[in-house]
Amino acid sequence: MLTNLFDDDEVSRLRIALGRISRQVDRQTSGGELTKSQFSILTTAVRRGPIRASEMAEIETLNPTMLSRMIGKMETAGLLQRSPHPDDRRAVMVSATPAGIALHTELREKRTRLFAAYLAQLPETKTQDLLAALPALEALGDEMCRARVTARS
Repeated sequence: MLTNLFDDDEVSRLRIALGRISRQVDRQTSGGELTKSQFSILTTAVRRGPIRASEMAEIETLNPTMLSRMIGKMETAGLLQRSPHPDDRRAVMVSATPAGIALHTELREKRTRLFAAYLAQLPETKTQDLLAALPALEALGDEMCRARVTARS
């Protein structure tokens, strides 16, 4: 099992490093437009929308009431729109507006440029190490998402 290869300190270091990277990218590119949760909701709407609000709540691990409030604020800001499900009028569908898609694209490009600039400052050996680790990190992220969905079922 993979965890046997890491001691507790190494697991902690990996978790902290990934968290620091994520927070720094968020802080340096948010520009006050969106919170981290709002950006995640917008990303889900852009990538998967139109999407049922209940499915979005599960993906975002938010309770439906909190998600509804956040969607409402983002709807007021012109980033998301709600509509009834075409086959089930009780269900609410959420989709990104053109302004929401444009903001998402802008923020995503800013984040990519920032991250690329930091990667460019690393020695080539470190960037090669990161490239080699990329499939393992992607697999870890996929496994964590699968485990969360399975635990909720």
